[in-house]
Amino acid sequence: MQLTLEFGGGLELLCDSVKIHNVNVDPLQDGEDKFTMKSLLAWVRTNLIKERPEMFMKGDSVRPGVLVLVNDCDWELSGQLDTMLEEKDVVVFISTLHGG
Repeated sequence: MQLTLEFGGGLELLCDSVKIHNVNVDPLQDGEDKFTMKSLLAWVRTNLIKERPEMFMKGDSVRPGVLVLVNDCDWELSGQLDTMLEEKDVVVFISTLHGG
């Protein structure tokens, strides 16, 4: 499954300063026939985050202060971790926490 992942608001620094990642993930890898945001976050932690994963994730989800958009829709409206992903979806992660 091909997905586009975008990181902004400083989160790109955790991924070698690359903001946009076009990735291929295998939805059947974890034995499920669907690919959810929970599965994607585990994949991102393992494959994209190069340093300080605790700045991006807390437990199985993103840290408070990280806005997640799936196809320009807030993931809180589509089920958060249970949001089903489909081919060519665009997932955006934006940190709303900034230094002052």
